[in-house]
Amino acid sequence: MSVDISHLSSTPIVFFERRELNTLTGLYGRMVSAGEWRDYAIDGLADAAVFSVFDRAAEQPLYRIEKRPAMARRQGTWAVIGRGGMVLKRGHELAEVLRMFESRRFRLVE
Repeated sequence: MSVDISHLSSTPIVFFERRELNTLTGLYGRMVSAGEWRDYAIDGLADAAVFSVFDRAAEQPLYRIEKRPAMARRQGTWAVIGRGGMVLKRGHELAEVLRMFESRRFRLVE
């Protein structure tokens, strides 16, 4: 059986490296176990790779973690985008950008 892929673009797409995916899925697992996230999606586009996280399926993502190599020299390859499209954190290193989720933990005060 053969598959006709002639209609697919020859334009390369941006995607995550294995180490980056491991970091992102590790964060996702911790946030799921904390009850904050429920679903995720991964997209490889011509100009960016996007890891979107949701609190429920079929809604807008809570956050989009984007890898945009074209921004590397300016503001940094990595960005965390909030629900309204606001850039919450930008940086050159993935770990640096993901630290914002560590400070977002809320505790009940009695």
